Amino acid sequence: MSKSFVPADAAVFDPKNMLFQRLGDSGLRVSRLSLGSWLTYGGTVDEEGTQALLDQAFKAGINTFDTAETYSGGLAEIAVGKAIKNLKWRRSDVVLITKIFFGTATSKEPNARGLSRKHIIEGTNDSLERAGLTYWDAVFAHRPDPTVPMHEIVRAFNHLIDQGKAFYWGTSEWSAQQIEEAHGVAHQLGLIAPICDQAQYSALHRERVEVEYAPLYKKYDYGLTIWSPLKSGILTGKYNDATVPSGSRFETNAAFFKDSVDKLKTEEGKAELAKVARLGEIAKKLGTSTGTLAIAWCLANPHVSTVLLGATKASQLEENLKAIEVLPKLTSEVLKEIDGALENVPAHPSTFGRTPI
Repeated sequence: MSKSFVPADAAVFDPKNMLFQRLGDSGLRVSRLSLGSWLTYGGTVDEEGTQALLDQAFKAGINTFDTAETYSGGLAEIAVGKAIKNLKWRRSDVVLITKIFFGTATSKEPNARGLSRKHIIEGTNDSLERAGLTYWDAVFAHRPDPTVPMHEIVRAFNHLIDQGKAFYWGTSEWSAQQIEEAHGVAHQLGLIAPICDQAQYSALHRERVEVEYAPLYKKYDYGLTIWSPLKSGILTGKYNDATVPSGSRFETNAAFFKDSVDKLKTEEGKAELAKVARLGEIAKKLGTSTGTLAIAWCLANPHVSTVLLGATKASQLEENLKAIEVLPKLTSEVLKEIDGALENVPAHPSTFGRTPI
C-alpha cells in the first residue's frame, strides 16, 4: 500500500493543546482559535512579520487562517500566500478562508465589487492568484448584496465549489433573514447552502449572535467564525482610563478608529469601560488578564466555531492563546458572574410562556 509523500523539510502540523470544532453543518474541523490577517489599515503589509505570526500560530496548534480580498488592497492575501510557501506547510494541514465583496480598491470598474456572479468568480480567481493557491477551503460573502438576486449568489458560490476552487462557502454579517433566504434557494435548487457566518461578537457586542441567529443554530447547525472578540482592544482594559496609550491600535490607526476614540470620553463610553473594569476584577480572581478572559468568554459559546484573533505582535498572540487554558474555568457560576458585571444580556423575543429559543 503506497504512502503519501511528505518532503523531509515540510512543517508537520502538531495540534498541541488546541481544541477543534466542526464549522457549522460540515465535516471541516477548525481550531477554536484562528488568526486573521486584517493586519493594517493602510496600503502596506509587513510580510516578514506576517510570516512570523503565522509560524507562531501554526506551532501553537492553530490550523485556521482568515483573509479577504480587500485587506490592504489584496496585499494581505499575497503575504499569507508567501508565508505558507516559505514555511513549507502542507496544504492539507491548514484551513484557509478568504472573503469576497469589497474588491481590492484598485479598480473603479462597477463589477469589481459586490456579489454578482462575475465578481464572485473573478474575485476568487484573482485572490487565488495573489495567494499562489489552487483552492480556498472556504470563501465567504464578505457582506450581503441586496442588489443581486439570491439565486445568482447561491449559484455562483456553488460554481466555485464545483470547479474545485473552494470546498465550502459562508456569509459575513448577513442578517438571519438573508441567510434563511440563501438556504431556501439552495434547497429549492438542490445546491449547497452556506455553512457559517463571520459576525462581530464580544462581551460588549452580543445581540446578533445570541438572539438574531438563534433559530439558525437549531435549524441549520449554522456555524460562526467571529471577529473582534476584544472589540478593537477595548476589552484588554488598556483604555480603561479613557486615554489612548502609545503604540495602541487607536493611536497607530487614529483616523480609522476616530469614532471609537471620541466615544471613550462620552457617558456611553465611560459606562462601557466600567464594564471592562468589572470584567478585569473577575479575570484577576481567575489568574488571567482581562483580554484573555474576554476571548475565553467567546469560546464558551458553543455556537462559536472559531474566534479570529487580530494579534499583530508575538506577545499579543501568546497572551491570546492562553484563552484555551482559561476556558475550563468558566463554570456556569463564573459565566453568571460575568453577565452580572456586563449588565448587557440581550433580551430574547417573548415566547408567551413557552421555552425561549
